[in-house]
Amino acid sequence: MNQHTRIDPVPFIDIGAQRRRLGASIDAAVGRVLTHCQFINGPEVTQLEAALAAYSGAKHVIGCASGTDALLMVLMARKVGPGDAVFCPSFTYCATGEAVALTGATPVFVDVDETTFNIDIASLRRAIATAKKLGLTPKAIIPVDLFGQPADHDAVAAIARAEGLFVLDDAAQAFGAKYKGKRLGTAALATATSFFPAKPLGCYGDGGAIFTDDDELADVLRSIRVHGQGSDKYDNVRLGLTGRLDTIQAAVLLEKLKIFDDEIAARNKVAERYARSLGNIVTVPRVTAGNESIWACYTIRLPKGTDRAAFAASLQAQGVPTAIYYVKSMHMQTAYQAYPVSDAGLPVCEALSADVISLPVHAYLDEPTQDRVIQAVRDALA
Repeated sequence: MNQHTRIDPVPFIDIGAQRRRLGASIDAAVGRVLTHCQFINGPEVTQLEAALAAYSGAKHVIGCASGTDALLMVLMARKVGPGDAVFCPSFTYCATGEAVALTGATPVFVDVDETTFNIDIASLRRAIATAKKLGLTPKAIIPVDLFGQPADHDAVAAIARAEGLFVLDDAAQAFGAKYKGKRLGTAALATATSFFPAKPLGCYGDGGAIFTDDDELADVLRSIRVHGQGSDKYDNVRLGLTGRLDTIQAAVLLEKLKIFDDEIAARNKVAERYARSLGNIVTVPRVTAGNESIWACYTIRLPKGTDRAAFAASLQAQGVPTAIYYVKSMHMQTAYQAYPVSDAGLPVCEALSADVISLPVHAYLDEPTQDRVIQAVRDALA
């Protein structure tokens, strides 16, 4: 009888390892919520907002129900709506454009930089011209800090000032990252993030937050997240959402935030080993000088002509999972094909969608396990 050696799969994101590290403290934190029974807007929500403000340097933090709500709430607060154009990269998750479309405004899709995968400044300028030609009113820019690396915020801000636009930073994948030595949270009028469980700072369900230094905007956002509430819950002064962050999720995040910097450092070590070991056979991601990524994903570009499906199958056979972010850029997806794109098209977005693939990355990826991933990549491309 033939015996087959069992190959233990490599976790793509090892939430379980973090759970083993923090299990007792998180259980205790959740237990406190179960004891006081303030499941909506309990004290842990206020504590988390203060801790996130101190961490990011932002004056105000407004916890909310998801990263998508974080984007939508800012757009609602700024009265973005029909006839307005909001500019966002196409090579990102659909929530960025979705939040714009939900307001009735028009997302205008912009190409990305081939090295950083973040919004391309020349394409952004063309997209603004495109919107004007279509009779739309340019209103806002939503740069995305993709895969954990900050966008070129100074360049985006310069265009926004020149055009009279506001900037909403989509940091759903990059909270904790640094732009020119400063943590994200104050690089734009507002910064939105997500605490989806797979994020580097993730809760045990859905959650998000908005960061801003603008007092008036913060007040409006706090109203919007509770149905547009005014002086009390029966005095609703604007349209709003059920956009609150659950107290249990805040309790979980408070414990995770305590080890977040340690985990970011570990992720950076993993990324550095990948770059050293794979940089001569694939195109590895590069972080702009002066910035720091949190490596929400480690996304490589395969050599031209590589069969991506066969490559993924080869790694899977060795117990190494992969993922493709994003197999279709947003402008290529059914729900978004009718929306305008920057003049000259989005060739980089389309090229990336055809050749990128992401490898396992997390704070608990030890060197022997990472070596398995590296060898599997080498074997697949041999």
